[in-house]
Amino acid sequence: MSIKSTVLGFPRMGSDRQLKKLVEKFWAGKATEQELVEGSKQLRADHWALQKQHGLTEVPAGDFSYYDHVLDAAFAVGIIPERYQQLDTAGTQAYFAMARGLQNKSIGIDVPSLEMKKWFDTNYHFMVPEVADNQKFVLHSTKVVDEFKEARALGYTARPVVLGPVSLLALSKTAKGSSTKPLEQLASLVPVYVELLGQLAAAGAEWVQMDEPVLALDLDAAVYKAAFEQAYSEFAKIDGLKYLLTSYFNRLGENLAWAATLPVHGIHLDLVRGSDDLDTALATIPEDKIISAGLINGRNIWKANLGQQLAVLNKIISARAPGRVWVSSSCSLLHSPHSLQPEVGHLDEETLGWLSFAEEKVEEVATLAAAAADPTTVQAKLQVNTANVASRKSSERITRPAVQQRLAALDRSFYTRKAP
Repeated sequence: MSIKSTVLGFPRMGSDRQLKKLVEKFWAGKATEQELVEGSKQLRADHWALQKQHGLTEVPAGDFSYYDHVLDAAFAVGIIPERYQQLDTAGTQAYFAMARGLQNKSIGIDVPSLEMKKWFDTNYHFMVPEVADNQKFVLHSTKVVDEFKEARALGYTARPVVLGPVSLLALSKTAKGSSTKPLEQLASLVPVYVELLGQLAAAGAEWVQMDEPVLALDLDAAVYKAAFEQAYSEFAKIDGLKYLLTSYFNRLGENLAWAATLPVHGIHLDLVRGSDDLDTALATIPEDKIISAGLINGRNIWKANLGQQLAVLNKIISARAPGRVWVSSSCSLLHSPHSLQPEVGHLDEETLGWLSFAEEKVEEVATLAAAAADPTTVQAKLQVNTANVASRKSSERITRPAVQQRLAALDRSFYTRKAP
């Protein structure tokens, strides 16, 4: 039995913050746009190599960004507000102006950036797209197609990552002076997505990861069920593509019942934040659909309890047909530090044993997949993980008996104010 192992995304910055340094060098005029492009291409290649080296059978492509993936998605479909149209929209000038503003008195330009907003309940912030009345959507950038082709040319089995149209519009705001809600323009946006997905199919993509994180929110079912059906019924007409409907940061909850009926070929479950969904998901998601099990926490710094997560994975496998289960991170690893390697020599061995950054989380995903197929092949890794997890749980650096005893001694009087 073979189980696909993958992650929903990988950190962009690099082990030594290479992207940050490269972009800032470009902003300062000390690097050309071509040097920015080539340096970023090398960084992507390095990251795919790391993921393959640590055992993933499929890597994400298109998750890279110079600045922000929501900005990338808006830019790709032509959501470029009028104030940036005077700039070079073919290169990076307009893109970075949308990201951080642009003030240049010598050429008479002074434009602010887009609004920045918190990405769900993470510490990441995204640039909020502005959608005008009668917005003209057009395929302005084929970034995800180009990066998918890069990965394929390097010999990797890759899965393009696309921010879905419903989430893109739901996360957008109405442009100043306009009155139409962004989601009301979905019908005009869908054909541009169809064009983009058609290009991915022509480039050889089999699966596309359609990120729709709004599915983890409390939604108006009547509005959003219709919106998803409108978009994905069109996507289903594209020959040769399979879609992994992907959400994260919470359980799907009441959205699961109708999401499971959409014409997609797989559904990703965040089983770290949304583990309560599992039994309902196994009963609700049709057996001909893939379940992508997000079992490794993509947004913390701690080692996973692989024994515990393996039991969950085996439960899913026992309920599905062979080949219908993938193992993955709960969300993109964008939210994790890059690697523990630079910490060696700076942290003690006990603490290092508790931690897991992006590279280590990739290995945890691969280890779970291997253990589900044949636990004897990774027995040593599982034993080390069990010891590390037990160490953190019992260490007095984390759990102090004296504090536990004091907490246990509290009675109701401690929770009552004796004075205003």
